[in-house]
Amino acid sequence: MPKKITVAVAQARTLSTLELTLASLKQTTQHAASKGVHILLFPEAYLGGYPRTCDFGTAVGARAPHGRDQFLEYFRAAVDLGDTPAGAGDDWVERKLPVAQGRDHRGDGTREFLERVSRETGVFIATGLIERAGGELVLLRATNADLELLEKTGSERLVWAQGSPSTLKAITTELNGVKLTIAAAICWESFMPLLRQSLYSQNVNIYLAPTADGRDTWLPLMRTVGFEGRTFVLTCNQCVRYNELPSWITEQGKTTEDRYISRGGSCIVGPMGEVVAEPIWEVSTDDAADGSSIESGLVISEIDLEDCERGRLDMDVAGSYSRDAFRLTVDGLDLDPPPF
Repeated sequence: MPKKITVAVAQARTLSTLELTLASLKQTTQHAASKGVHILLFPEAYLGGYPRTCDFGTAVGARAPHGRDQFLEYFRAAVDLGDTPAGAGDDWVERKLPVAQGRDHRGDGTREFLERVSRETGVFIATGLIERAGGELVLLRATNADLELLEKTGSERLVWAQGSPSTLKAITTELNGVKLTIAAAICWESFMPLLRQSLYSQNVNIYLAPTADGRDTWLPLMRTVGFEGRTFVLTCNQCVRYNELPSWITEQGKTTEDRYISRGGSCIVGPMGEVVAEPIWEVSTDDAADGSSIESGLVISEIDLEDCERGRLDMDVAGSYSRDAFRLTVDGLDLDPPPF
């Protein structure tokens, strides 16, 4: 019997405030739910923003004062999920961390908002966000059934801190009666063969790959991931014009330049490396204030998870096709597939 679910990626862009971006996320998720979507992926750093073109006033051996003001603005725009700087893992997921006197939750309420939207729509939400934890900013992906934390990283070490390997652990869930093992790699982490292998070893059948990379080299990589891991790949990027960046980047909003600095390229790839849903360009779910552009900024496809199992007849890079001479271990990460 086919194991079918409907998946989607949202080619969205970060709006001027967290409140507006969350409202757009909710509207897009509601629309996706009306289309029967079970999993919806939003882009890298969607909540908090990806500071394209910003150098934070840095040069080798020098720091300009305006860069510190830019970092302050970026820090303020980040999300507080109530986690600890090192990542509290299961204690955070299970809400075992202490809560301040007089409050019923940790953080700024974003976690609770995402959980509520997911619960009300029945959609499993995965979104990139910039987390503020202590004095650090961490680029991460929070995934929402019970808002399991999939991954934290920080590839651009100038403004983002480094995440723990333990957060590369895949998670399991069941949607539409289909059991899923989901993992994520942020942007160029998918260019790292050993990191990809660590996810394949956990028997993933949904590989989430939000990115900030819209170059021609990205789609071939995603096709490689799908074929290599015998997994479905969901990837999405923001579609942004220069004048849509925060005013603290664009000289206090004085520019009227409307060139694209990110054209998108969001798509879905199958477990034989085939492009299930072609990339879309120069369109965003947020292009129209009345929500009329949501449809054109969504990439939706019904997929059959049994295709992953069919594909492993002749390729299983973490199992039958791997030579006994090779063993991958990752400090702080259990590579055994997570239990259902």
